Amino acid sequence: MLRRRYYRILIFFGRTILGIIWWELILPRLGLRRFSRATRSDRNTRIARRFRALAVQMGGVMIKVGQFLSARLDVLPREVTDELIGLQDEVQAEPFEPIKYLIEDEFGKPLEQIFDEFNPIPFASASIGQVHVARLHLNDSQIAEYPDVVIKVQRPHIEEIVKIDLSALQIVGGWLQKFKPIRKHADVPKLLDEFSMTLYEEIDYIHEGKNAEIFKENFKDLAYVRVPNVIWSHTTKRVLTLENVLAIKITDYELIEKAGIDRSAVAKVLLNTYLKQIFEDRFFHADPHPGNLFVQPAEEGDDPENWKITFVDFGMADELEDKTYEGLKEAVLAVGLQDASRLLKAYQILDVLLPEADLELLERASQRVFDRFWGKSTSELMSMHAREAQEFMKDFEDLLYEMPFQAPENIILLGRCVSILSGICTGLDPDFNVFENLVPYTSKLAEAEGEGRWSVIWSEITRMFQLVLRLPTRADNLITKMEQGRLEVRVPALSREMEQMRRSQRKTTIAIIFAAFLISGVQFFLAGEVTIGIIIFGIAGFLLLILVITR
Repeated sequence: MLRRRYYRILIFFGRTILGIIWWELILPRLGLRRFSRATRSDRNTRIARRFRALAVQMGGVMIKVGQFLSARLDVLPREVTDELIGLQDEVQAEPFEPIKYLIEDEFGKPLEQIFDEFNPIPFASASIGQVHVARLHLNDSQIAEYPDVVIKVQRPHIEEIVKIDLSALQIVGGWLQKFKPIRKHADVPKLLDEFSMTLYEEIDYIHEGKNAEIFKENFKDLAYVRVPNVIWSHTTKRVLTLENVLAIKITDYELIEKAGIDRSAVAKVLLNTYLKQIFEDRFFHADPHPGNLFVQPAEEGDDPENWKITFVDFGMADELEDKTYEGLKEAVLAVGLQDASRLLKAYQILDVLLPEADLELLERASQRVFDRFWGKSTSELMSMHAREAQEFMKDFEDLLYEMPFQAPENIILLGRCVSILSGICTGLDPDFNVFENLVPYTSKLAEAEGEGRWSVIWSEITRMFQLVLRLPTRADNLITKMEQGRLEVRVPALSREMEQMRRSQRKTTIAIIFAAFLISGVQFFLAGEVTIGIIIFGIAGFLLLILVITR
């Protein structure tokens, strides 16, 4: 069964990649660009539906992939996200008997002795496990305060399923890595390694329980955030028992409005909780998809404004490294202050720029974005006139062609988290203005930075001193290269033109050989040598593929 699962994943992604090459690369270069564009929406819908059916049927890591894609409202076409948006609600539940057996095996006694009540019908099903509502025995004084609980139970054999899914995705990552545009900007196998490590942490419920306690401690003084208590006496590596805090799902807009809660306020509070997690706690909930976030209305008789955002599922959480924290802080300050040079500094700290990036051009483009788009809401940005986008692309076509960004594996979780959060906030409030909500926090960070200015100054002095110490060695290396005739002067624009000329020359050569084989194939067919003609046509087709996919 696992072998069949492995090949199903490979076949699906292989077929999808080949289809994209055909429709997005080959047909446009054969003069059918308009036809390719006209049918793109239907193609995207079909691909999303096929993936959705595959993920629901197979579960496992495929659901995780679908959850990530469904939240990319800022990047993926609407027809794709619309198809995948409810994917986490369609996961098939495991039959009760295997779940009961697993729980009894973990605790070494019958289910009736562990829980006073246990609903065999799961409240929710996810890719790794499923959630059941239960009630603890009240004669235990340690747990009497939280008798109503939810039980998160792993799916049987989930470790083996995760292992086989990830091994298939590693193969797909190897395929993608063969494409230069992808290889240039991301080391896909390394990103998948990081993803794998995160998933293996997620199937350790002891680890998740500890994450929940850290999160609860960080938000203990904020009344608008609720985190469930962990019932450690009923928790193992494969079974997690938490206080029952289930409420209105954050994407159930109708119920939120019926409860008298302002959706835009929910979006703002959600963003602020993440700003706190990242810039104050430096520990963040990395999986904020709609199934893990709830809105709890105020209790009856209480002020209606005393609603809360409830976080559950802490399997994916991460702690920010010092370097990542500094880079993110610089980025937020740069956006809040509309400072393009500071944004460039943030990029460099985060290591998201390629070594050959044209910094001056990137700074000018960033400043243009601030000048033109800063302060606009999501709906205003989406309704931007096409001519404005075309003008920007024309002014910075070299930058857009090069796309001098890479995706370091150390920020994969954070990038995923931000993209999902962006989609949720936009769904809650289409007019959500991230710039307005960042300004107060930017001021707070700037004040904190001012208080620590002496440490910053000392850090700069130390850095300059280290630079001075390295100067003699670097000067000697420079002179040695000059004496040996190995000194190179890089001119990005000229290098780009030369590379384009070399590519054009290679393509011309391949095109001539392709034409020769094509004509030869036709001649052999006319002469009745069908077998030889087919072989030659095959070679011509291979040359055409090379001609199309090389950039």
